[in-house]
Amino acid sequence: MNPAALLHSLFDRAVEVADPMRSLAAHLPPRPAGRVVVVGAGKASARMAEAVEAAWGPCEGLVITRYGYGRACRGIEIALAAHPVPDAAGQEATERMLALLEGCGPQDFVLALISGGASALMVAPTRGVSLAEKQAVNAALLASGAPIDRMNTLRKHLSRVKGGQLAAAAFPARMLALMISDVPGDDPAFIGSGPTVGETSTLADARAVVRDWGLDLPPSVTAALLQESGVVRPGDLRLSRCENRIYAAPAQSLAAAADLARQAGCEVRLLGDALEGEARDVAAQHAKLALRIQAGLAPGAAPVVLLSGGELTVTRRGNGIGGPNAEYALALAMGLDGAPGIHGLACDTDGVDGAAEVAGAMVDPGTLRRAAQAGIDPAASLSRNDAHGFFAQVGGQIITGPTLTNVNDFRAMILEPRA
Repeated sequence: MNPAALLHSLFDRAVEVADPMRSLAAHLPPRPAGRVVVVGAGKASARMAEAVEAAWGPCEGLVITRYGYGRACRGIEIALAAHPVPDAAGQEATERMLALLEGCGPQDFVLALISGGASALMVAPTRGVSLAEKQAVNAALLASGAPIDRMNTLRKHLSRVKGGQLAAAAFPARMLALMISDVPGDDPAFIGSGPTVGETSTLADARAVVRDWGLDLPPSVTAALLQESGVVRPGDLRLSRCENRIYAAPAQSLAAAADLARQAGCEVRLLGDALEGEARDVAAQHAKLALRIQAGLAPGAAPVVLLSGGELTVTRRGNGIGGPNAEYALALAMGLDGAPGIHGLACDTDGVDGAAEVAGAMVDPGTLRRAAQAGIDPAASLSRNDAHGFFAQVGGQIITGPTLTNVNDFRAMILEPRA
């Protein structure tokens, strides 16, 4: 068995089963009679739109995806914008999307395609907040280490499209929202900041995010958090014609990877599909677990594969190019300290780890040795959040390019019995 090749295969399988071209059509109803409008946003949204048109034929509509993630559609417009910090292109496309929905009537059908990344790509700041100020909020959140649910709570109360407001804009049309989950727990209210889902949090909850994570925000944003929020509450009439359906989630990808590992003769242990926490801390825990499990393997026993998903976070401490998956991998290598027979991989299934065009990294028993030979201090790299820089120099970077889907982090370790 080649551990590195198997790890790559497990990751590829996890991405493959979440590809909208393979999985979305089964969740589409027959094309409704009358006017059909397709809207949406996220790193998978263009691929989702492509899958819709493969099943339904050309459609009217507009979806927003990340630069480099566009697909050729016959009727649906694919707008490109920035992620993870929004830009003017995303704002302009969002305004056009809202205008398109305003023209929908009770006989029309709206299909919303939502995937991870929609929070930044679909941007319509609340009254009194500029795009530049909204960008400052996103940048502060990304550096804070706050979990995704807390980030999205704040984002919703500073938006005219999140927290059920996209569905409200389409009312009285009938809407079906198909979602790819990239959030721990698969709560549709947190996928893309829940643009089609009723919101239960309050402005006080949003202010608590600012306080708890010490965010330094522009005065206009602070003022907006003292005014009335536009989020739509569950039970609001404007949500009564909207159905939300998650059709792809991290658990499905982990299950597919687990099946492949078993076919390769490995024992599989699932650590969960919804892990959260600081990337370096979770890695340290996983390193200890791996060493303990390996110590209990008898010679000749089947290798053990540990699989996990979820969304880890990074608290910005330095000026390096971070990314939770690369940072996890670096901390994992440090925790394993060159232990023979243990290999690990950590990648984001969308192909982008943090703000870098790198999916993640792989570690092996020689990772720290190569770093020492190159004169690179792994602890120093970790302290300045420069995990991507570390792996670029010692080897182990995984670069996939756009995967056109997003079921969040994928982590796998192979533990072979010690000789």
